Amino acid sequence: EVQLVESGGGLVQAGGSLRLSCAASGLSFDDYSIGWFRQAPGKEREGLSCFSSRDGRTYYTESVKGRSTVSRDNAKNTASLQMNDLKPGDTAVYYCAADLSCDYMDSPSSWTFWGQGTQVTVSS
Repeated sequence: EVQLVESGGGLVQAGGSLRLSCAASGLSFDDYSIGWFRQAPGKEREGLSCFSSRDGRTYYTESVKGRSTVSRDNAKNTASLQMNDLKPGDTAVYYCAADLSCDYMDSPSSWTFWGQGTQVTVSS
């Protein structure tokens, strides 16, 4: 069974940093692109970043571009999202997801596998 497990969320002050991790099992990890998404109450799920399994490129949406970095370690079947300069507007549940490409960051429902999410709360 495919399983993705996020960790690293918590409470942080505005301007601080967090590193979220995603541990994968039950799939050939290096065959899958890993995306990061978030969802705040009352808002749609939003794509943040993706690490492509096809060409090794990384992608970022405007919400996090310039202050976040995505990485992966195929040997350990893990992926990470480093988030800096956090703002109260970043408060949300953060998810990692796996799919065969990064082509559908704007369509979260099309992604194949999802973790359970980890809460990030940024206080002012």
